Amino acid sequence: MGRQLSEAIVDGILGGSVYALMAVGLTLIFGVLDIINIAQGILVVLGAYLSYVLSVHLHLDLFVGLLVTVPAMFIVGVAIQWAFIRPLRGRERTSMSLLATYAVAIIIEGILYIIFGSNFVSLNASYTTSGPKIFGFYLDYIYIYGFLMALLLVAGIYYTLYRTQFGRTIRATMQDQTAARIVGINVNRVQALTFGIGVAVTAAGGMVFGATGGGFNPNTGYDLISRLLAIVILGGLGSIAGAMIAAIFMITLEGVVDVLWSPSWSVVVFYGALVVVLAFRPQGVLGKKAARAQ
Repeated sequence: MGRQLSEAIVDGILGGSVYALMAVGLTLIFGVLDIINIAQGILVVLGAYLSYVLSVHLHLDLFVGLLVTVPAMFIVGVAIQWAFIRPLRGRERTSMSLLATYAVAIIIEGILYIIFGSNFVSLNASYTTSGPKIFGFYLDYIYIYGFLMALLLVAGIYYTLYRTQFGRTIRATMQDQTAARIVGINVNRVQALTFGIGVAVTAAGGMVFGATGGGFNPNTGYDLISRLLAIVILGGLGSIAGAMIAAIFMITLEGVVDVLWSPSWSVVVFYGALVVVLAFRPQGVLGKKAARAQ
């Protein structure tokens, strides 16, 4: 039991960091565009399939393949924002964006079904089935590499937001779009690039998920988006730090309950924890009480 509990905690922390990376992309999009990207789950799956194609058909290493998939997903994100989000105007923009991104998710899912079918596939490499012995159990290298990559990418996003001119324009747009336009910021450009960044991180998250999640198919996006939404709501909509904390907490909690109680209850506790926290802190762990006034 002790070894299994240790394994669940370590896997939860390392795996939670990858969920944190995917959730950061979702909360970044909300912070700048004031929309919830329902398509984020299927975009993670799309990123996983791109890595699968490069690995199986072009024999590229999974991490080397990210040099292709991350820019590709960035372009996909910018295209989605330009075609489906930017035309939305008026008071109903936020609610209409839910329908628009849901439509995007359905379209991508349909395309993936046509190309790959409904069979589950997984990403494989030498480091997905081997690793060092830690606390009495073997930990595959992919968890360690994925954890380090997630830390690096999240740190890069933080640096971009708080140490660059572009980051200042992003934060200005998050605080007040009208004021940002008055001082000369091209809000449409900032929104398109931010949406692209938020989608680009799904390529990295999707690759690690595909190598550690036990397989995926086009239908996997539904479970992913429900988990990511729970994470960003618990952390506080628009809070990157909150998304990171919530992701690691939720995934670790789920693993611990799986070991100590029952696998069938782990999912219940996952979403139950969200309900309990929101009952006492409706804005989430690091969310702001005041609603966005835009």
